[in-house]
Amino acid sequence: MNSLTDLGDLVDVVIGVDTHVHTHSAAVIDAATGGVLGEITVAATAAGYAELMEFANNYPMSRAWAIEGTGGHGAGLTRHLLESSELVIELDRPKRSARRNGAKSDPLDAIRAAREAMARPRLGTPRSGGERQALSVLLTARRSAINASTEAQLQVFSLVIAAPERIRVRFRGLKLAAMLNTAAKLRVQSAWDVETTSTVVALRTLARRAHAMLKEALAFGGSRTATASPRAASGERTHCDPRPKSAHAMTLSGGARGCTVLAAQS
Repeated sequence: MNSLTDLGDLVDVVIGVDTHVHTHSAAVIDAATGGVLGEITVAATAAGYAELMEFANNYPMSRAWAIEGTGGHGAGLTRHLLESSELVIELDRPKRSARRNGAKSDPLDAIRAAREAMARPRLGTPRSGGERQALSVLLTARRSAINASTEAQLQVFSLVIAAPERIRVRFRGLKLAAMLNTAAKLRVQSAWDVETTSTVVALRTLARRAHAMLKEALAFGGSRTATASPRAASGERTHCDPRPKSAHAMTLSGGARGCTVLAAQS
């Protein structure tokens, strides 16, 4: 829905829902007067959703649901309502103001959510699930792996700079990819002092972690040539190509190109 029509002209009541990990608080608001007709808090479970629907049916008028966090804490409830052909309005979760004495504000937030939906000239409906949600989940995992690989590479770069000379000399003149390969193959020698030994162990561990996380990212993205590089440390930056067209393509046919290292511009 993306309309300039007032919600009050479409429905008789608006049910605002303040969503949390374990519970959801709901308030039924009269669309004509803004008055509170009823409130309830239910568990964020299938049984809780059913209880909330039963509660809503006590007000057998045309209704809309104004839900905060339809893609987060409210995702399960949103799916349940959409499957029941309910009208759902998506609201962004606001920043919570501090409450005196730590008093919980869930019922008040539910009321505010309903009234905010009624006041908006344009209303947004939740993003569709299915293929789009599947792609979003895969991209989240892929992004996490890329970030982990980037962080490990930054740490390798920093350790090489401060490493003992006998270790540092092995990396002199090497580009990042070669540095990671060299670090991953380092072996500890019994004659080394504790600082050198610890540095080698750390470099090897971080380099192997960077490779493992990049491999994991490529498994999600199907990249042909990809690497995440230390952006600040090496003067290089990471660029990600356009996303795959579908989650199916991402997991089976390698639709995403992934991230490639670009040289810093002078």
